[in-house]
Amino acid sequence: MSYNVQPLRTQQEINDFLFCLRRNKNAERDVFLFLIGINSGLRMSDIVKLKKKDILSSKNPRIVEQKTGKTRILYLSSLQDLIQEYTNDLDPEDDLFPSTKGGHLEVNTVYQMFQKVAKLLGRDDIGTHTLRKTFGYHYYKKTKDVATLMEIFGHSSEKITKRYIGINEDEISETLLNFRLGF
Repeated sequence: MSYNVQPLRTQQEINDFLFCLRRNKNAERDVFLFLIGINSGLRMSDIVKLKKKDILSSKNPRIVEQKTGKTRILYLSSLQDLIQEYTNDLDPEDDLFPSTKGGHLEVNTVYQMFQKVAKLLGRDDIGTHTLRKTFGYHYYKKTKDVATLMEIFGHSSEKITKRYIGINEDEISETLLNFRLGF
């Protein structure tokens, strides 16, 4: 089985994904998780472990990434209204994404949830990294700043970052769209 996780490249794809999540039993939690993911670029392993105190500790809170051990600043100011509303009834030590079985959601549980959404949408390229890649894809499309995105993701080269978010494929397709010789 190949692992071909892609970003959500259009606002319509994002809206469709949200539409499906809003029909879940834990819709408020699942939509909030999705929005944190596509607006932060964090790995799912870091998102599911967040507690209220982690994102309300300061204007730009810091977390230590599980995979790299590096400190990462979260720029969530554009989500402050949503964060305040979602966390209003939570204690500082509460998990942001609680499991119905206790503790926080597991990455595999989120993956299974996303697979159900993918099936509804007729897609086979959705996974937990879809959110991180969606953030990167749209950040790059808006800013064209691959150097900063590379830093955010902790990648060692621009080439890796562009391949990761699927930009190379898009750019090649765009440049060859009306390219014809010999006619």
